[in-house]
Amino acid sequence: MTYRIIGNMTGNSMDAIDLVLTEFCGDFMRDICSFSAPYTKDMQEKMETLRHQVKNKTKSQILVLPEFKFVHDEYIKQIATCINKMCEKYGIDKTTIDAIGFHGKTLDHNPPSKAMVDKTKPYTLQIGSGQMLANLTGIPVVYDFRSAPLMAGCDGAPLVPLHNAHIAITEGDGCYYNGGNTSNFAWIIDGVAQLGADAGPFNEYVDNFIRAYTNDSYDQDGKYGLKGKLNTSFLQQLFSIGCEYYERPLPKSGDPQYYYKDQVFQYILENGIAFCDAVRTMEYFSSYIAVQALTLTDKKLHLPNHFILFGGGWKNPVVKNSFEDLIHGKGYILPEHKKQFGEFLNRFKNTPIIKYSDFGEMMEARLFADLARYKLENKPWEMTEAIHVKKSIVCGVIATPNSQKTYQDMISLAAKGWQK
Repeated sequence: MTYRIIGNMTGNSMDAIDLVLTEFCGDFMRDICSFSAPYTKDMQEKMETLRHQVKNKTKSQILVLPEFKFVHDEYIKQIATCINKMCEKYGIDKTTIDAIGFHGKTLDHNPPSKAMVDKTKPYTLQIGSGQMLANLTGIPVVYDFRSAPLMAGCDGAPLVPLHNAHIAITEGDGCYYNGGNTSNFAWIIDGVAQLGADAGPFNEYVDNFIRAYTNDSYDQDGKYGLKGKLNTSFLQQLFSIGCEYYERPLPKSGDPQYYYKDQVFQYILENGIAFCDAVRTMEYFSSYIAVQALTLTDKKLHLPNHFILFGGGWKNPVVKNSFEDLIHGKGYILPEHKKQFGEFLNRFKNTPIIKYSDFGEMMEARLFADLARYKLENKPWEMTEAIHVKKSIVCGVIATPNSQKTYQDMISLAAKGWQK
């Protein structure tokens, strides 16, 4: 059966609303069109403020926050407007679209891998009413993909490895690496996702730092980072601040709250680190952590030597060139990691090959179109962590357009307190 599905992603970086309309025939896919609209600085600030307000709160506590419904509704209306504009721009008949795959906005995430360490109960918080979005667009919406995995004892992130395996039908085996707010990777070996995990902050530090001190949203084309120099003492501090997370075994799931952004920015101020040097070092750290996480890969896996890059973060030349240097054994490595990095690089029989995928531009948005397709077919989304514990998990909830005016689905099912 053939499906036409719109995938949507508004990631933690809050840089844009990304949409892609993809046609699926089995696991083969082709993108028909895409659309992207940048977030306003005002909306970025509202969502960041809300993130701090909802942290560690239950659904009932969040719903009574004065700002919550206003920010939520504005968020959904912006996405609906973009979907309607995309359909109008490309002359798309909405009746030919089977669904919208809607991620929602993650504002808090306490997965089992972290909850076990902290001796707390796991939960995940995404906001975004699928019903409201369905009503505003006239298209069925599949959403809340992370609740079912988390309720089944899985981290619920990253969800991308199986989608990477579908891309590998065309691209081939390799390490599929996504560079967004948080970086995540999947080892696709013999066409199967063998391992998937988050690595750590990618755009998180740099984007927020740039927004705090300039009128730019990010370091476009590395215009600040290229002017700076690597500060090795700051690099050491960056790793030390979040080492509890970075050294945690795979698989693991990341979230901005684990990266202690405020401590990092305070260190920059207290030590008088020049602006461009701070940017350069944080961009180097993005790649450093991406490689450091790879060194934790089970030594029993026979690793293909191809690296396939996704996500806008890799377009920054400082980040991409630093990753290439580290993968080829040329970059600066902290003293305590030299043996660890060396052993990892020695696992490749041939020089690693790095390329940016043809499917890379809208990979995160397309992922949720793919997830929606699986939900429509009632097929389990085969996450590597679920397969290892022999669990079959169908992800997502379906909302169809109707006249409902009060929305009970503004908050994900697995928000804090779901166990009750």
